[in-house]
Parts: sequence; C-alpha cells; structure tokens
Amino acid sequence: MIETTVNFLNALLWGKLLVYGLVGAGLYFTIRLAFIQITHFKHSGEIMLKSRQGESKGGLSSFQVFCTSMAARVGAGNMAGVAVAIGAAGPGAVFWMWLIAVLGMATAMVESTLAQVYKVRDEDGQYRGGPSYYMEKGLGQRWMGILFSVFLIIAFGLVFNAVQANTITGAMTQVFGFDPMYVGIAIVVVSAFVIMGGLRKVAKVSEIVVPVMAIAYILIAFVVVAMNLEKLPDVFMLVIRSAFGLQEVVAGGVAYTIAQAMQAGIARGLFSNEAGMGSAANVAASASPNPNHPASQGFVQMMGVFVDTIVICTATAAIILLAGDMGTSSDGIKLTIDALSEHVGTWGGGFIALAILLFCFTSIIANYSYAETNVIFLSGNSKKALPIFRVCVLGMVMFGAVAKIGLVWNLADVSMGLMATVNIIALLLLSGLAIRVINDYRQQLKSGKTPTFDASKFPELANLEGDIWTSKTVAEEIRAQEVAHDTRS
Repeated sequence: MIETTVNFLNALLWGKLLVYGLVGAGLYFTIRLAFIQITHFKHSGEIMLKSRQGESKGGLSSFQVFCTSMAARVGAGNMAGVAVAIGAAGPGAVFWMWLIAVLGMATAMVESTLAQVYKVRDEDGQYRGGPSYYMEKGLGQRWMGILFSVFLIIAFGLVFNAVQANTITGAMTQVFGFDPMYVGIAIVVVSAFVIMGGLRKVAKVSEIVVPVMAIAYILIAFVVVAMNLEKLPDVFMLVIRSAFGLQEVVAGGVAYTIAQAMQAGIARGLFSNEAGMGSAANVAASASPNPNHPASQGFVQMMGVFVDTIVICTATAAIILLAGDMGTSSDGIKLTIDALSEHVGTWGGGFIALAILLFCFTSIIANYSYAETNVIFLSGNSKKALPIFRVCVLGMVMFGAVAKIGLVWNLADVSMGLMATVNIIALLLLSGLAIRVINDYRQQLKSGKTPTFDASKFPELANLEGDIWTSKTVAEEIRAQEVAHDTRS
C-alpha cells in the first residue's frame, strides 16, 4: 500500500506537475529577463573569475558557495542518470537535457537573487538564507518556510545522504571488492570530520575537492572525444535526429519517440541541475558576493547550472555515445563503466569508482550544509539542535552504506518533489521583486558603475526586520569594495 502510494505520487510529481512547473517557470523567467543566460553569459564568467574574493566574517566567498552547490549537484546522477536516460529514451534525451539547462539558468538566477535579498545572520554572524527565509520574510508565510524546510531536511539532509553512501559502497565493492561495513565506517568518519566544522568547513573542503574532481572527469571526456574525433559529427546528428524523432519517420511512432526523449531528458536535467528546486539557494545566501549586490550571486549560480548539465552531463553522454551500442542496461553506473572501459581499457572502471567516491562524498557534505540552514531556520536562527541533527545524518550515512534502500529513495523523491512545488509557488509570487533587483544590477552595469545594492529603492524591503543590506556592516563592506575597485582602476 505504501509503495503504491509513493509510486503514484512520484509519477504525478515528476511525470507531470514538476516537469510542466519547472519548465514553465524557466521559460517565464527567461522571457521576463530577456534571455539573460545568453546576453550576460560572458559577464557570468567574469564574475566567476573574481569570485574567490569577498569572503568575510559574515559570509563565504562566491567561489566557495559555487563549489558547495556544485558538490551537491555533481554526483552519481551525472554519471548514472545520464546513462539511464540514454538507455531508456535514446540519444535524443541529451538534447532536451541541454534545453532544460538553458531555461534552468534563468530560474537559478531568480532563486539565488531572492536568497541573497532576504538573507539574515545567525547567532554566530554567519549569513543564512534560502527559500524558507524568503517565504517567511518576503511572503510573510512562515508556514510555507516550515513546510519547505521539513521536506528538504528529509530529502537532502537524511535520505539522499544514505543513497550517496550506498552508491559509494556499491562501486567500491564491485570494482575493488571492499567490505561495505568498512567502507561505511570510513565514510562516516571523514564526513563527521567535515560536517562537525559547520558550513565554513564544508565550503573549504568543497573549494578544494570539487574543482579537482570536475576537471579530472572533463579531461577524461576530452581524451575520449579526441580518440573518436571522426565520430563526433555523426554522434551530434544522432542526438538531434533522435530528439525530434527523425530516425523513426519511416517506421512510425514519431510522436511517442519524441515524448520519451523529452520526458527522460527534461527529468534528468531537472534532477541534475536542481534549478527551481530551492536546494542550491540555501547556500547561495551564505555568500558575500562581489560586487556586493544580490544579483551578483545569481550570476554565479547561473554558471553552476551550465557547468553541471551542459559540461559534466555532456561529458558522460559523449563517453557513452562514442562507445557505440552498449545495450540498454538499467544500471546506469554499469553502462558508464562499460563505455569508458571500451575507450581506455580496464582501468576505466577504477577511474569511475574513484570519481563516484569523490562525487558522492562531496554531495553528502553539501547536502548536509543545505539541511543545516533549514534546521537553524526551524530553531529560530539558533544552532542548539545541530549536534543532534549531525548524529542523525551520520547514522543515515552508515545505514545507507550497508542497507537496501529502494523504497527510501522513492520516498526522498516525493519529499523533494513537494519541496520543489512549494518553492516554485514562492518564486512566482516574488518574481516581480526579483526581476526588478536583477534589472537594477544590469542598469548599473550598463552605466559603467560597479553595482551596489540600495534596499531603499524597493518599497517591499523598507520595513524588513533585521535587513542586513541596510546594516552598518554591509555598508562598510560595500564602501571597502568601491575603494578597492577605484584603486585598481
């Protein structure tokens, strides 16, 4: 009975409501922001180049936040999920994955900007924020924030971490023959060392590990492409033809083929880049952006969606498609391992296993950081509940390392789906303010100024209790950045 209900809710949420909701929101924000993900793509890159600057006592640097959000986004799904989508719906799924990433960049821009606008300081002075905060402070609906927080804590804080640990032990056991119990203990010990240090420790570890693991994976994909350069045009055309059912014109069933490719590609893209789900916005609020304007962090998070889906998921797709017909195994990791081994030999399996180890471990600590912010929200900005929550997280990691967790995974999907539904509603209700804040940034940029944020321009923020954008500390940070910019000029 429980399993039937869970499967029904998953089919409803991920088969219909969220696909239409997230795609529709992405299209709406893209149009309202005049295709900002294309017109300001170069500017996003420029912001990324200086994103290591800006770390302060109250906040992390934009680069640390970028790496932390990438740590959560980039996981086994980038390797296994893409493989499953291709196996189930054909190469055309990759095209629709690209399309949803482009639309998702605009959504990420909006939710990260709102997270910055409504961020607060916790009892230690660390910036905190995210959907639960902009639901309470922007919409005046704390109940929505509580609902969102509960769903996120269940999905990201507990169950997804069990799934990530399960994926690590599966790969280590399959490739190296390690005992799951010992692998689980090792994961718990290392995870405890990081998460006991809180958000800053998570950010510092992510800042080191994420670039290394992402660059290594992308380099392997480039090597594979270089080895199969003559096949590349044919593979690209295969993706396009399959996306629009051109391969099936003679045989019939074109509409069904297109629908299958669209559903698989869109779902894979949404799961991978998380744009609109409200997860990455939790850490986006923790940054001291440079320039010091809420929209600045939006540009950084927009680039995160691009790197996750357009770059890393495409790397997996290239490895698989350039290997030729590898069958339609439902085990995505096995398909990816087999494909890479076809290109580079047996050591490809070991490389994928180590990549999974790093990808999934960083997902565990980043997922924890998302949940930490929501635990603090539920506790009224107090950290008193964190020690108990950390023990629960580590317990779920150990459980996931040694247990069969199929039904639990499906429950997490339902929880994440409900979380995303609540967030989409809040984003649409607050979209007017978000778009005006982003346009304020663009107008200052166009006039040759270094964008700074003046909350008094926005009536909705006039009586915002504890608004840090009008505090003395933030004003001093803004002036310091202006002086530094003038000195460099």
